[in-house]
Amino acid sequence: QVQLMESGGGSVQAGGSLRLSCAASGYTFGSACMGWFRQGPGKERERVARIHPSGLITYADSVKGRFTISKDNAKNTLYLQMNSLKPEDTAEYYCAADRQLGFCRGQFEYWGQGILVTVSS
Repeated sequence: QVQLMESGGGSVQAGGSLRLSCAASGYTFGSACMGWFRQGPGKERERVARIHPSGLITYADSVKGRFTISKDNAKNTLYLQMNSLKPEDTAEYYCAADRQLGFCRGQFEYWGQGILVTVSS
């Protein structure tokens, strides 16, 4: 059974930093397309960052230059380093994985439970 569990969220002032972690189990993590998503109050869910099994990374324009996605295959853990946080980054953050291994289809079947990040001005 695939499980994804986020940690590292919390409250921070604008300009601060947080690092989210997503621990994966029951899954061939090293061959997976994985991503971070978020959904803010009254907003639609958006993809924040994605990492292809090859290591190719894409970011939403809203976080480019501030957020960094990475993964440690030995630890089966995905990370999202968030710097220069803004109030508009306030959201529930989710990690997700594509069920199909080896490439990114743009579909994510496995999801974590979500973790709240609150940025105050």
